Amino acid sequence: MLRGLYEEADAGRPVAATADALGVSARALHRRSLAAFGYGPKTLARVRRLQRALALAREGTPLAETAARTGFADQAHLARDVRELAGATLVELLRG
Repeated sequence: MLRGLYEEADAGRPVAATADALGVSARALHRRSLAAFGYGPKTLARVRRLQRALALAREGTPLAETAARTGFADQAHLARDVRELAGATLVELLRG
């Protein structure tokens, strides 16, 4: 089930749709996600999206294009998520 959760998080589906696809309730999905990852499925989806964005940026993709290709509204949205999820700036993460 955790592999399915990971794949559904990558697809950007709503939590309820993910739970339905995996055959569990939204609450059960949340509990399992907390136990496995330390946060709920919505946060998992945000973390996975951020990981994809960082991988693109590290390959040299311009930040505005990186943001667009990974589902962020714009580069500022990407930068906000980096600060919220990683506690660092985008530049700090890319350097480290």
